[in-house]
Parts: sequence; C-alpha cells; structure tokens
Amino acid sequence: MTKQHTEVDKRRTFAIISHPDAGKTTITEQLLLFGGAIRQAGTVKGKKTGNFAKSDWMEIEKQRGISVTSSVMQFDYDGKRVNILDTPGHEDFSEDTYRTLMAVDAAVMVVDSAKGIEAQTKKLFKVCRMRGIPIFTFMNKLDRDGREPLDLLSELEEVLEIDSYPMNWPIGMGKGLEGLYDMYHNRVELYHPEKYGSEERFISLNEDGEIPAEHPLHQDSIYSQVLEDVELLQEAGNEFSEELVMAGELTPVFFGSALTNFGVQTFLETFLQFAPKPSSHKTKEGELVSPYEEEFSGFIFKIQANMNPAHRDRIAFLRVCSGTFERGMDVHLARTGKKMKLSNSTQFMADSRATVQEAVAGDIIGLYDTGNYQIGDTLFGGNFNVSYEDLPQFTPELFMKVTAKNVMKQKSFHKGMEQLVQEGAIQLYKTYHTEDYIIGAVGQLQFEVFQHRMLNEYNSEVIMTPMGSKTARWIDPEQLDEKMSSSRNILVKDRYDQPLFLFENNFAMRWFADKYPDVELKAKL
Repeated sequence: MTKQHTEVDKRRTFAIISHPDAGKTTITEQLLLFGGAIRQAGTVKGKKTGNFAKSDWMEIEKQRGISVTSSVMQFDYDGKRVNILDTPGHEDFSEDTYRTLMAVDAAVMVVDSAKGIEAQTKKLFKVCRMRGIPIFTFMNKLDRDGREPLDLLSELEEVLEIDSYPMNWPIGMGKGLEGLYDMYHNRVELYHPEKYGSEERFISLNEDGEIPAEHPLHQDSIYSQVLEDVELLQEAGNEFSEELVMAGELTPVFFGSALTNFGVQTFLETFLQFAPKPSSHKTKEGELVSPYEEEFSGFIFKIQANMNPAHRDRIAFLRVCSGTFERGMDVHLARTGKKMKLSNSTQFMADSRATVQEAVAGDIIGLYDTGNYQIGDTLFGGNFNVSYEDLPQFTPELFMKVTAKNVMKQKSFHKGMEQLVQEGAIQLYKTYHTEDYIIGAVGQLQFEVFQHRMLNEYNSEVIMTPMGSKTARWIDPEQLDEKMSSSRNILVKDRYDQPLFLFENNFAMRWFADKYPDVELKAKL
C-alpha cells in the first residue's frame, strides 16, 4: 500500500447539520477538545464572558450566537485525521450548507431532544439523502427535560423516512438523568459517577445485559424502565447493518448532552469506527474519480472574504478529491484552462491556522484567492484534465436595491460588492440599462449580514431598499425584446451579463407566458 493510500484511509470528513439552537456549535467544540485542537470549551451561550465558540469567527456570529458561515476544523484522534465542517444552522444560509454537503463523506445530525425534528433539519437531511451519504444522529440536551426517547425515534423514522438504530439509551433525563445504557458497547455510562462513590464512569454489563445487582442504580425504577425499553427495541426494532448505514438508509442514534460533555466521547469513538473513508467524486461526464488516483484534483465549494480582518484576505475552500496536494505545485483551473501556482495555502485548526505543505483526498484546504476562483471550480494537476459536476445553485426569492451612502467611497463599495457576491450567499443583478445594483438572497438574514460586513469589513455604508419577493426567470438573449419589460416583470442581468426577469408574482409570470408563448423562461441557467 502506498503512502498516499495509507493517508487517504485515515481521513474522516463530515459535516455537522442541525436546526438553529440544537447545540451544533457546542458539540463541535467538545469534539475539538477531545482532539486537543482547543484547550477550553467556550460555549456560545457564555456571551458575557466574551468566550465564544472557536468555529464562530465572524463578528456578527459572535453578537448573535449563531453560525452563518461554514467553518472547517481538523484534528487527529485515535489514528484518524478528522475534518469537521461546521455548517450554518440558520435557514437563510442553507445554500452554503448544501454546497458544504457536497464536500463531505458523512453527516452528523444534531437534534434537540426537547424539540425533535425541526423544519431546517428536515431540509438538510433531504440533501444528505439525495447524495446517499451516511447520516449519524446525536440526540442532544439530555441534561434538560425532553421528549420520550421512543417518541423521538418514531418521529425520526416517520418524518425523515429513514430507519434508526439506537446505539445507546438514556437512563432518565433532565434533573433525573442517571446515565446511558450503551447497547453497542455493552456497558452503562454514568452521568454522575461520584454520586455512587466511584470515579468509574463505565460499568460493564453482565451476560443478562444488566449492571451488577449490588450497584445502587440496579434498584432504581428508572433503570428497570430502561431495561423494558431496551428489550422492546431488541425485539421490535431494526437490526444494526453497517451496509445500510453506509447507504444512508439506517441512522445510528446516540443520546447525550454536548453542554455537559456527556456521551460525546462515546459518540466520537463509535462514529469514527463506522464513518466512511473518502469516496469517489463524479465528473461532468459522469465518470468517477477514485480518491486513490495519483494525479491531484479537487473542487472549490466555498469562498470566504476577510477571515482575518487585519489582512483583508479571501480564502477559497477546496476539497481534495484525488492525488496529493503539495505546496507550491502547479495546477490548472478547468474553467479557464489557466495555469496557477498554489504557494499560498492554509489548514484550519479551530482558532489557529497553519500553512499546509501536503494534503490528500478527504482533506479540506484553504487557498488564498485574489479573485481567480468561483464556487464550483475544479483544479487539477498534470494532464489529468477533469471537471467535477456542478454544485447546487439556488434562485433567490427576496430582492433589495443597493446604493452606497457616500458617493466618494465608490471604490470600497464596488470591491465589497464583488467580493461578498463571489462567496455565493447573495446574488448580484443590475438593471438592464441604468446598471443599478440589485441583490437577491434566499433569506432576510443574509441581507443583514451583507450590510454589517460592508460597513465593518469594507468601510462602506449602504442604503438598502426592499423590493420584496420576486420570481426570477432567465431568458435566452436571442429571444429578448426589451419591450417585454414592465413594472410587473423587471428586466435585469446577472453577474455574467445574462438577461432575466424578476416577476412580481406567479400571476405576472403566467400572464407573460400567455402573451409570449414561444419564449422559454428558465428557473436557472
């Protein structure tokens, strides 16, 4: 086995997805803590201490305690090189999350055990199903009173249409939380071992699947209820199948509390045992490129401006798909055929960054970008000449007119607009003749973040005038007659100068279609 092959097999690259406030950033931190990537967990909730989650680096995230960008963190654990991508929980940033899910081999779904499956979780889950990637579920916040575990499992199966297999089972919850009955490891994990006069966190189960009779917990009514639940699950529940987990048809379910760091280590160790190694990736021609292929290739799934405000830098995040990345190597950009030297590259270790000398399939690296890259770009070494399939794009639904408040600061206004648009969270349009700026987004929060960043990162105060929701439809330039435009369907062009109409509503769009039956309207290019 070659060195490259051995290194690829160590990689485990996954995204953490959830509804906002389910505790995703907190669990990310605990995982980093185990990997030694950070020395202390500063929970997002601890705003007064100024001690923020290490993956939330953007100012507005610190103020609101939400993740609006995907962060990448890497650490070593148990002989594996782990790449975690922490995704935005907020639904207005789901587009960023969808693209991130194209760059991972598995997903960890964090569910609030008091709330169950929420809307955003359902949306993101569908993307995972679409890609057929393995999904692992962490039922969080056991330290609070929540819903019955059996209810949570049946909701998971019904709403998400996936089979589940509980790897462990809560013994009580909230103030009455005593521990976890760990079916998979044949042990009980105690929440407060000191309560029983011992430092032993794990108690092995005997042949009958019980803890020793002399242990105080043995007499507890909560414990006997758990034994009944477990018996029911073993008789009527699904069987564990690694094959079905790998196909994304069965999700292993873990219970725990990220905030109190309970059940997280067990989850991490078991997850790493089953999480898949880097997989093959599809090209535009439909061919599969193996992660063991010797020639280097990868695709850019995210661009982020100003990760370091002091340096005004821009980073393009690249998923390595094959071969070995070496700092200083020459590659080609598939879209333009242009040759480039990759001398400025970085790796992310929670709150610090290190220059990366080498990376293999499964790794995520950051390339310093001066405006060469676009989301979805493929880079390849030698004469490999591959082009990976397009990443999902979403048509905006909300629109705003944008102008610079200070006419004297046009330069910083245009620079900010251009760079933030390249990140892919907002789309830029211009009115057809006057070239006034219009930006479109999937959700309102994106506009707020845009305005905040324009001011704080580019020193450009912007005036934003809401245009409300519109339906965007592209049109072939050959079919365009500018007289088709009206107040109900505004004619604009996108950043690639392609014409499109912004329809006031579906009624206006149907009226247009009836009037111009030969004109084809496209939801995206």
